[in-house]
Amino acid sequence: MSSITRWDPFHNVSSLQEQVNRLFESSFPGRSDNSALTTWAPAVDIYETENELVLKADLPDINEKDLDVRVENNMLTIRGERKFEEKVKEDNYLRIERTYGSFSRSFSLPNTVNAETIKAEYKNGVLTVELPKRAESKPKQVKINVTNGHN
Repeated sequence: MSSITRWDPFHNVSSLQEQVNRLFESSFPGRSDNSALTTWAPAVDIYETENELVLKADLPDINEKDLDVRVENNMLTIRGERKFEEKVKEDNYLRIERTYGSFSRSFSLPNTVNAETIKAEYKNGVLTVELPKRAESKPKQVKINVTNGHN
């Protein structure tokens, strides 16, 4: 007498994932769980108002002097570094999930941005870059008087 076994397509997925992880760990012996100490890219929001583009980047625990914001050839580049705290020995950490090290993000700017009047502010771990639009690129409103047509 044979028994009926329910087929589970995901039964071996976890063991397959473990095998793939072991394969990559053996192929790249320098990499370990400390790979988070290498590079990262901060999260960014960009939105547009009538008069400007605004970029906000999450940069917690970064010293203002470790930030570099510049515009060259219509490209906005934000560079910086989040340094690993040396007050606590790395061996004392039970888990390291935050990413440390240098980062660089670049954004192509539209021709409507006036690069001469860009402002940046770093407050509470958030970098806000205001990119004003050129006067000629702002929408123009013209008031038109409508008459009845009957004299």
